[in-house]
Amino acid sequence: MARNLLHIEASPRGVASVSTVLAEYFVDRLRDAEPALRVDRLRLWEEPLPDLDGALLSAKYAVLAGRDLDSGEARSWEKVRGLVERVRAADSLVLSTPMWNFGIPYKLKHWIDLITQPGLSFAFDPQTGYRPLLSSRPFTIVLASAGDYSEGPSWGRPDLASGYLREAFRFIGLGDPEIVRAGATAGDPGLRERSVTAARATLDARVGAHRTAS
Repeated sequence: MARNLLHIEASPRGVASVSTVLAEYFVDRLRDAEPALRVDRLRLWEEPLPDLDGALLSAKYAVLAGRDLDSGEARSWEKVRGLVERVRAADSLVLSTPMWNFGIPYKLKHWIDLITQPGLSFAFDPQTGYRPLLSSRPFTIVLASAGDYSEGPSWGRPDLASGYLREAFRFIGLGDPEIVRAGATAGDPGLRERSVTAARATLDARVGAHRTAS
């Protein structure tokens, strides 16, 4: 049976984005190895993501309280349910994102907030705490940055993206994603090319992990 891959694209820059181009390279390698692979592309800057408005937040707290949803809450809840089901249907995931201001683009944070919902991707019990509702699967994050964070802070500046992404996806049960870095992407063209080449080699080595761990 054909497997499903979800590629979440968090940069608005298209082919000018290092993270997007590297992720497309990786997806192509995965399809070379598995021609029947179905790829669902979630372009966050084109997707009409619902607002985290009053109705949706009211629905979230209704679920936490065990209260029935009213009609407006139910309509809002169905929108986020569809986003979560899109993740649940994926046998593996690829996320491509730049680092912005040492963190992540706000569209990516928006999407993570939308899919992190009680009863859909996590459960909460006052006695035992939180429990993830999604299952671990092969997950690769391509993270591009202007600075080189391969050995720690870049010029003394922290990487706030990697830790957040790992914890956010671990919280809902998607396991511990492998983060493939590409940096430095700004400044010296030679450094950029070496970084991209090294990232491609790492992604080549990840192809087998995406196939055998599913």
